[in-house]
Amino acid sequence: MIKSIYPLTESVLEKKDLNAAINVIKSKKITMGKKTEQIEKYFKKNVVKTDSLMVNSGSSANLLIFQCLINPLVKKLKRGDEVLIPAICWSTSLWPIIQSGLKVKFVDIDINSLNIDLKDLEKKITKKTKALMLVHALGNCAEMDKLTRICKKNKLILVEDACEALGSTFKNKQLGTFGEFSSFSFYYSHHITSGEGGMVCVKNKKYLDVIKSLRSHGWSRDLSNKKFISKKYKNIDKNWIFINSGFNLRPTDINAAIGIQQLKRLKKILTIRKYNFLKIKNKLINNKNYKNQFSILTDQKYSNIAWFGIPFVLNTKNKKYKLKVMSKLNQKGIMTRPIISGNFANQPSIQLYKIKINTKLPNADLIDKNAFFLGLHNIKITDNKLRILTDHIYSSL
Repeated sequence: MIKSIYPLTESVLEKKDLNAAINVIKSKKITMGKKTEQIEKYFKKNVVKTDSLMVNSGSSANLLIFQCLINPLVKKLKRGDEVLIPAICWSTSLWPIIQSGLKVKFVDIDINSLNIDLKDLEKKITKKTKALMLVHALGNCAEMDKLTRICKKNKLILVEDACEALGSTFKNKQLGTFGEFSSFSFYYSHHITSGEGGMVCVKNKKYLDVIKSLRSHGWSRDLSNKKFISKKYKNIDKNWIFINSGFNLRPTDINAAIGIQQLKRLKKILTIRKYNFLKIKNKLINNKNYKNQFSILTDQKYSNIAWFGIPFVLNTKNKKYKLKVMSKLNQKGIMTRPIISGNFANQPSIQLYKIKINTKLPNADLIDKNAFFLGLHNIKITDNKLRILTDHIYSSL
């Protein structure tokens, strides 16, 4: 078994996190409850300034957003409407769109940001296009002022997948607050963790009750107007009224309790991660062995990025070179992975469901073939580990 020298994640659970979880377990009320309400209020007040609902994952957050948009009580989208999405995306950024009966069209990405290419975005918009699912790859972003103008001009609903972007800002505004809806993830490898967990953020309050009912079986008992509903349906027990379709995407209060403690340390965590990013990047770029074999991306203009990982773009025409480098690093205990899922248009699941691409995505293909990333940790990297990491990277090129 290979000893892990530098894993993809080194998330930290402190004593306060463990005690918070234990206290919930001791209370014997471990399902969604008061702690969930507490983290939702904290996230709204301290992060996004908009209404927030906790769910069991960022993937579930994306599913709830698109199920809300097509819901008979909302009707912002209808089955068959077209949704644009950058080709460099995560599986469950994409599939909730398709699972909601909507059509997907891939947009190429910008090499310098790994995010959506705004020129290609404008080219891809047609009369059928009704929404944009924006994925903030590795916590980075596109030029958000221009992007929001494009959406407004073309009357596109903007949904932000900010699962990798907690703490990232554009012009001092948190990513995930530009669109009508957004999603965040608190998975173990993310900026903060609640074990499993995520957040749906909604600008328009009228959609809150719809998402609440979808999150929990279509039940009415968590809704703001549950008294009105119980009076309307007097022949049904008030605790067992189902007013909508639904899923079970609820978090537990154990997840919420851990998440609250982690959010309270968010500023400290982001500072450490930024320190690690710059320390590793500078050590590699200023190394005597550096001969432009790769580039490491940096913050875009007007942005302050809380990087999810350290992206490497290899300067090579050899299609197999990236996999060889990743394999060598993994064998040395330096864990790597593709940029999100690479170009998702090339994934076999796209072929399985016979989704037509009908477009060229040269930049996404280049990133797919030549780019990977290292994880960022929530513990300051030591000089010794930095030296070992640097040596292993250069010996693998």
